Amino acid sequence: MENPIDAPRLPRKRRSLAQELVTVLSEQIRDGHLKRGDKLPTESAIMDAHGVSRTVVREAISRLQAAGQVETRHGIGTFVLDTPSPSGFRIDPATVVTLRDVLAILELRISLEVESAGLAAQRRSPEQLALMRAALDALNESAAHASDAVASDFQFHLQIALSTGNRYFTDIMTHLGTSIIPRTRLNSARLAHDDQQHYMSRLSREHEEIYDAIARQDSDAARAAMRLHLTNSRERLRHAHEEAEAQR
Repeated sequence: MENPIDAPRLPRKRRSLAQELVTVLSEQIRDGHLKRGDKLPTESAIMDAHGVSRTVVREAISRLQAAGQVETRHGIGTFVLDTPSPSGFRIDPATVVTLRDVLAILELRISLEVESAGLAAQRRSPEQLALMRAALDALNESAAHASDAVASDFQFHLQIALSTGNRYFTDIMTHLGTSIIPRTRLNSARLAHDDQQHYMSRLSREHEEIYDAIARQDSDAARAAMRLHLTNSRERLRHAHEEAEAQR
């Protein structure tokens, strides 16, 4: 049987390598080379087949998750889902490109994730708490590498959604994918007039406060910590947006 990853190496076009890889994998799903329930090849196999880095593979998988084409089951792998209906709810991560777009996404996140944190504090299992801890540890270790940090940041927020036990929280978070993390589109530290190390340290403290509240199953504190975290992000970027508008 033909290996679905045996394909010509990706041409270097103006679009990002990640988007090129998304296009290739999407076509394989659409054409039936990768069917519903099939497990995607490992990151290493995709890297070798297409001559791209691990960061590119992870970004492409995140975009496929956001499009509803695949889902990642932690510790098992990434699996193909049904191709989503074009008439369904859509937020194309590729359109989240301006500061105004990111601010709008942050408003959506505040309404969604504050309650998600409260429910997670009530319902999380010890295993789910351990996965949150692992995501935070990975985020702290990868703070110097923006794309790896974004993936870990998203995993932390996704684990909170999973811990609600309400699949609709998870579905929306998965649909949005890593586009919900402002650093994927904008240099947030620069916009906040902050050095990267200090900026990441502050984000780490905010994440730890969310985790601690969920760990002790304090729903009110979890909601407050999540609201503070997302509101801080919104306000830092809102000030930057106002400054940019004033300079025009």
